[in-house]
Amino acid sequence: MNGGKVKAKRSRKASIAKLDKTKPPRTGLAKILYGFFVLAVWGLILLVPLVIYYAYDLPDISNIEKANSKTTMMVMDRNGEVISTYGDVFGNWLEYEEIPTEQIEAVIATEDRRFFDHRGIDFRGLGRAIFNNLLAGKMVQGGSTISQQLAKNLYLNSNRTFKRKVQELLLSFWLEMKLDKQEILTIYLNRTYFGAGAFGIDAASRTIFGHSARELSLTEAAMLAGMLKGPALYSPLRDVQRAYGRTAIVLDNMVAVGFINQATADIAKKRNVNINSSAAGGDVRYFTDWIIEQVPELIGQVGEPIIIHTTLVPEMQQMAANAVRQILSRQEMFEDTQAALVSLDLDGAVRALIGGRDYNESQFNRAVQAQRQPGSAFKLFVYLAALEAGYGPMTIMRDSPIILDDWSPKNYGGNYIGEVTLETAFAKSINTVAVKLSERINRSSVIDLAKRLGIASPLTKEPSLALGTSELNLLELTAAYSVVARGGIETKPYGIVEIQNSAGQILYRHMPGPAVRILDEEVSYTMHSMLQNVVATGTARAALMDFPVAGKTGTTQNYKDALFIGYGNEMINGVWVGKDDSTPMQGVTGGGTPAHIWKNFMYRVSLGRNDATLATPNIRPRAKPEQ
Repeated sequence: MNGGKVKAKRSRKASIAKLDKTKPPRTGLAKILYGFFVLAVWGLILLVPLVIYYAYDLPDISNIEKANSKTTMMVMDRNGEVISTYGDVFGNWLEYEEIPTEQIEAVIATEDRRFFDHRGIDFRGLGRAIFNNLLAGKMVQGGSTISQQLAKNLYLNSNRTFKRKVQELLLSFWLEMKLDKQEILTIYLNRTYFGAGAFGIDAASRTIFGHSARELSLTEAAMLAGMLKGPALYSPLRDVQRAYGRTAIVLDNMVAVGFINQATADIAKKRNVNINSSAAGGDVRYFTDWIIEQVPELIGQVGEPIIIHTTLVPEMQQMAANAVRQILSRQEMFEDTQAALVSLDLDGAVRALIGGRDYNESQFNRAVQAQRQPGSAFKLFVYLAALEAGYGPMTIMRDSPIILDDWSPKNYGGNYIGEVTLETAFAKSINTVAVKLSERINRSSVIDLAKRLGIASPLTKEPSLALGTSELNLLELTAAYSVVARGGIETKPYGIVEIQNSAGQILYRHMPGPAVRILDEEVSYTMHSMLQNVVATGTARAALMDFPVAGKTGTTQNYKDALFIGYGNEMINGVWVGKDDSTPMQGVTGGGTPAHIWKNFMYRVSLGRNDATLATPNIRPRAKPEQ
């Protein structure tokens, strides 16, 4: 009987085993596919409520084809006076059939080559962009489709948040469901912002070229398409040379896609276009253009008249413009040389901003848009990091040759003086000592300190870091120096105090917040004394005045860039001099032309007279009677 039970159990096990053999164990590939399936199911389960959550407050797109209303933006100075007025310009609405074929092809070739093949998001293009960005180690290519750009431009702000990105994708899918491809492209080209207050290709064409978009040539169409990447950077109203360079890239894109042949592209590259010079303005536009470009970031797309109160001191803006022009006009060698000047209150408020010698000739803002090497002006961060690491002004180091990775820094005069204090090495801007110091305290410490003081531009971790070979803009560098001038308190440059609508409602207000100490007070004071010594006994003696001045010069290799950043009388100014094509100047150093421009400007400010020059007799206004 027991034997029967045993046989029955064995029979059941055999049956189970037989069943088991009909389902062989999963292979490695099967396991991977199964894992992806499980992830996909759970992803879908989690994605549905996420989409519902972000779709809850999506904007209404029922009025997508309605034209924008005109918007006026009045920019006010620190005294409450109007210094510039910007009005959004809307040209004629062009139907798809009216838009030149060259314009459509130029935009598709450059912005979204698979526009007619995808349904709002181009996964192939997105993958290619990610791969190219990883390969380059930085952002060199975007993956947004025209539908995504339209959704963002019309309905969303520019905040780089996860929510905004999800809503952009949802809106782009919705646009693709509601409209056909030609309708999306038509709205995109009629509503996209091209800079200078111009919305749509017809307004842009009339503003830049002086004629309707219906009459665009191939070169003009390519130039407009090139501006879509960044109107502030690639507009011919700002920088003609840069605009032509971008136009050539667009034409090459059109060749690559097959819209035009190489011979046609070569002819178009050689053709000049007529730029409407009346779209330019006075030197104050360097400042006001910079202000206007910040508005969408602060309050989103503007749909009503607004008033922007700023920090600009108009008298100082005029003094800065005249100081730059007077120094550069002294010698013929400066004929093709540009200069930029930034003047800040010690809390970061911009008093004056000059982006070039003449706004009417070039609207490219070299104070905030140009990325140039700061040269020895970068040594501020090296010596500050050394002070934090325990070094002092009297620390002795040797000025002698050094070789790092087959690179050997050279001093300005080509000679070496042996043992020297850090204070003297800083004042005389000795390169070898700065490099040795950077190596001793670790380059990462120098980079971290520069970022802490507000340097946002990428810094390369190379031996030459100490000599300022990483590119910065003048505004961020000047603001970083202001931290020392304030005794170690964080400084963030700003130009907008408040934005109101026509009803007086406050849309934005600058809120400084509590003071944040980012440098030890003793470290900051020590550096302040070293900066004063640079002016008193070092490379910046040309900036000496009859009140205490502190600052640092900077000169890059082959005299391509020259800078002086200095402060005194409760204000700090940064000056850059160079050529747009980065060709060498004739022996111009930071202690020369930039320091002279700085002093010329400060002399005018201290006298309160814009007609004052360095040759003007030292006549001062009478002091106010004591109350």
